[in-house]
Formats: sequence, C-alpha cells, structure tokens
Amino acid sequence: MALIRDTETEKVIRTYLDPLLETAGLNPYAVQLHIISDPSINAFVSGGQHLFVHTGLITNLETANQIIGVLAHETGHIAGGHLIRTRDAARAASVPMLLGLAAGIAVAAAGLPEAGMAILMSGQDAAAGSFLAFSRAQESIADQSAIRYLEATGQSGRGMLELFARFEGQEILSASRQPAYARSHPVPRDRIFRLQSLVELSAYADRQDPPEIELPFKMLQAKLRGYTNPPNSTLRQYPTSDISKPARYARAMAYFRQPNMEQAIEEIQSLLIEEPNNPYFLEMYGQINVEMGRITDGVGPYERSVELMPDAPQIRTAFGSALLSTGTAENVERAREELELALEQDGELWFGWYELAKTYSQLGLPGEAQLATAERYFSLGAYQQAVQFAYRAQQRLESGTRNWQRANDIMAVSETQMPSGRRN
Repeated sequence: MALIRDTETEKVIRTYLDPLLETAGLNPYAVQLHIISDPSINAFVSGGQHLFVHTGLITNLETANQIIGVLAHETGHIAGGHLIRTRDAARAASVPMLLGLAAGIAVAAAGLPEAGMAILMSGQDAAAGSFLAFSRAQESIADQSAIRYLEATGQSGRGMLELFARFEGQEILSASRQPAYARSHPVPRDRIFRLQSLVELSAYADRQDPPEIELPFKMLQAKLRGYTNPPNSTLRQYPTSDISKPARYARAMAYFRQPNMEQAIEEIQSLLIEEPNNPYFLEMYGQINVEMGRITDGVGPYERSVELMPDAPQIRTAFGSALLSTGTAENVERAREELELALEQDGELWFGWYELAKTYSQLGLPGEAQLATAERYFSLGAYQQAVQFAYRAQQRLESGTRNWQRANDIMAVSETQMPSGRRN
C-alpha cells in the first residue's frame, strides 16, 4: 500500500470521523487513520482499530455527507469488533470445506472421481455460503450502527444511501471489473431497502451539510485531484474560467506537478490574498518556493503555518527542512529544535528522521546522526538496517545515556523482527 501523509487530508477526515467514534464509545486517539494513494473507491478496517481510506474515496464522491456515511459505517465495524468475528467466521466456514475435501478424496480414491469432485465442490459451496451469510449480517449491523451515530451527531444518512445505491448490483460483475468498494461491500437491493427505511425515519434525513462541513471536503477533493491525477486532466476538470477556491487550489497543485512553478505561485497567492492565515495555503506557498530554490522565501510561509497550527508535525518537519537548507549556523540549530519537536509529536515521520540525521551531522554529532538514521529505518520496518545503525550509534554515544539506551531498545526490538535475529 502506498500510504501518504498530508496534514490537511488527515485533519479534514478526522473532523468527520472523531465525533462518530466518540458517539460509538470509542477513543479517537486509539483509532489510527491511514490514507492510501489509490484511485479506487474504498475504505476498510484492519487490525481492529486501523482505518484505511483510499484517496479515490475522496476524489470520486460528490458530497461530504457521502464520505461521512462511509466513515460512520466503518465505525460500526470497529465498534462491533467485526474483524475479530470475521476471522472466527472464516475458521468456522472452513470446517465443511475440509470435511468435503476429505470425503471427496476418499470417494475419488474408491474409483468414483466424478462423484468425489461433486462432494468436494459441495463442501466449498457450503463454506462460501456460510461465510457470505455472516458477512451480509455484519454489513447490515454496521449500517444500523452508522445510522445511530449519524442521528446522534445530527447528520443525515442519505449520503451513505446514495453511495450504496451507486453500487447496487455491482457484485454480479467479475472481480476485475468491480470497484474495490463493491467487492468488499456488496450491496443487494434488500440491503438498500432496509437502509432507506432507516434513513427516512431519521429526524435529520433531509438535513444538508453546512458550508463549514462541505467546503473543507471540496477543497481537499480539489487538492487530491491535483496531486493524484495527471496535471492535464486536472486542468481540464478545473479550467481557468472557474475562479472558485477549490478550482484555484486544484490548479495550483496541477501546475506544481507539471512543473509550472510561476503559475502555481500565482494561483496560491490568489488564495492567500483572500485567506492570509490559511495554514494549508501557507504550507503550499512555502513548498513551491523551496522547490524553486527560493529557500529564504519559503521559510517565512512555513514558519507562519506552524504558528497557526502547532500540532501539525508534517508541516513542522517541512519547516525544519527548509531551515536546514538555508545553510546558516543559526538556522541549522533552529532546524534541530523544530525537527526534534516534530518527531516528539509523531515519531513515525521517516523523512523527519532523515532531515534530523543531516542536521546532527552538520552540528558535529555523529552518534546522534547514526541514531536518527536507525530511527528512520525502524519507522520504515527495515529492521536489519535499523540494527546496524543503532549499533554504530552506541559506539559513539556515552554508555547509559538516554540516547544510548534508545539505540539498545531499537536493536532489541528489531532483532525480534528479523528472521535470523542477526545484525549482519
């Protein structure tokens, strides 16, 4: 999976998701959100409390209410512990298949191969039927839970109904032609009918999302279209005759990717004139300047973005990287401060560890640089390299210090994840 980290994407989705999680009695901090760069319309739960959202789910839907409906449905799966129950159901469904397999082999060995194959296939059909019945029940429960969460938060379930109606009957298509959401969430007519009944009974069935809910979705959708789609496609979808904020945001991203930096600057500046304190516009303005080699011009917008949103470690990391790129002694020390703080906020930012390792090297701290590199590999799951650099770090760090102990911890944990348990 190609995971992407973007502050705006995560925060907008969290704005929609967290109230649903709280209503379901879940701790939002315990549910991890992951954004997958994939054009298919899909979302799913894995590992109990890991929610994965494809960028295609955001770019292909029509309203914020539709994606909120999907998030409510997936919250129902998390709250219901459906992943664990699904594993149990899969194990239970395998019993008739194994019995059929044993009986089929026995009959075939007795000289009746056609009868043996028929028995084997009947066992497989029974297993599939048992598991699909369980899956349909789980989806229905998640639907009902979603409507309760939406009702409790004063939102309409019509978006979820619209999305499921869009996939009605698509389970009959071959797997290669089905959208991912249709394969993982088959929507027969009777399920849509039950969902429609629940939606219509809600006091909020016809409530429209207010601008503060809808506009962030349109802006995020435009940004991701500009980021994930071919630039020419984005520019056709958002022609220069469209001067709306989402259109200018999409064009700024498309021009940035072409690259046509001057046009990208022009579009983002037009947005900053209207919203000078928008941290996401400032972040992009800083990034464009840095990419153009105007490092000093990029530092200011990044710094202002961090001031406006101090709990955004990805933006703080970009700010630290820009400071480091200026090359001045004062800014290298500032880069260290910003990068260390960003990684305290989110230790999974591998790029932050990469930049911090460079910073330590410039400051003449080789042990810390080796440790930061070990942290980078550790966050990426590259355990052999993590062990190697943690070992090197220990050779340069004072024994018993906090950093020395951290290097020891990285080696201990990494070695348990390596098949051979060896450093070399």
